[in-house]
Amino acid sequence: MGLSVLLCLVAIISFGHALDNGLGLTPPMGWLSWQRYRCQLDCQNAPTECVSENLYKAMAERMVLDGYRDAGYVYVNIDDCWPEKQRDEQGRLVGDKVRFPSGMKALADFMHERGLKLGIYSDMGYDTCAGYPGSKFYMEMDAQTFAEWGIDSLKLDGCYSSLDDFAIGYPTMGFFLNKTGRPILYSCSWPAYIVGNKQTPDYQLIAKYCNLWRNYLDIDDSWESVSNIIEWFAQDNGNLSAAAGPGHFNDPDMLVIGDYGLSYDQQRVQMAMWAIMAAPLYMSNDLRNIRPESRELLLNKRIIAINQDPLGIQGQRLYKAGNIEFWSRPIVPQGSFAFAVVNFSAAGGPAFLDLSLSNFAASFSSIYNVTEAFDGTPVGILKPNTTFRVSVNPSGVFMAVAIPV
Repeated sequence: MGLSVLLCLVAIISFGHALDNGLGLTPPMGWLSWQRYRCQLDCQNAPTECVSENLYKAMAERMVLDGYRDAGYVYVNIDDCWPEKQRDEQGRLVGDKVRFPSGMKALADFMHERGLKLGIYSDMGYDTCAGYPGSKFYMEMDAQTFAEWGIDSLKLDGCYSSLDDFAIGYPTMGFFLNKTGRPILYSCSWPAYIVGNKQTPDYQLIAKYCNLWRNYLDIDDSWESVSNIIEWFAQDNGNLSAAAGPGHFNDPDMLVIGDYGLSYDQQRVQMAMWAIMAAPLYMSNDLRNIRPESRELLLNKRIIAINQDPLGIQGQRLYKAGNIEFWSRPIVPQGSFAFAVVNFSAAGGPAFLDLSLSNFAASFSSIYNVTEAFDGTPVGILKPNTTFRVSVNPSGVFMAVAIPV
């Protein structure tokens, strides 16, 4: 370990330097390649699918032309498998010379010219999860390299490392990112590995050093995966929801809306629940070939507004009744809240429910203007104990916003 690393560790341990980079005041939004494209390296047989500068440029163009950028999706994030297998003679990371022939700085410039931001991936271990060079013992050099390239976001994974290293390694990389002077959003996989080892993370500690953090299993393109992640977050182990707020958010992983595995109703559930949970909205799909109804969901201004609420409070499951779950999240203006009713049943037709706002902890001193969240349809001007009826499709959701009048 070099002297600069040792000095950094002393500084962190002695003075408790937090990240404090002013970024991620609302959940970040963008596109991330991993779920959809993994480590597809065969550019000869899959030229439009392989992890290459062409893939990220193509997605960036669609984000601009199809309205995603203007809706708030600004990060274009590279995941694993982007570098050469060996560092250069100076010990620096180098983009794969065949798949990224223009170099990483040129790719960042391409994004910036279009009003987008480029994110990149590394690992705090010796190697990345796919076996590419990790950042262990190279954190200062890698942070400086990323800054020189114009990188705007770093996802730091935790493969080929030790749990004992995390409480030092993740803050150390954050320290070096700040030291570059370039604003770089910092995504950690810190708690995901702790949870994977059946331990409870210290989320308040993690929130000091990371803008967002992966908590749980990688998402797959299936309803089983999406519903499993929702259930895990509903349990709120370790009081993880309390650690969320402007500048630091829990990350249940990517949006698979527009891929292969979810029905339209299930896509609505993911969009609604990621909004309620104040989750980063990172799409992982092929924006060149996406169904219109999926695109409309991803661009829904009302749902995005709930997700991007400036209070940054993560919503919680209030209770469940059989296969029906009730969730709520405070939003602005003061006293307002968004709420969702999710039907996890796969049997029969819609569930017809008689509800009142008192189901969602509404203040009994207020009257509320309630509107359905996806299309803005008025539900009514309601007192907390006024009954209203909703129908919720199997593996579907009803979501609304209640604002005091």
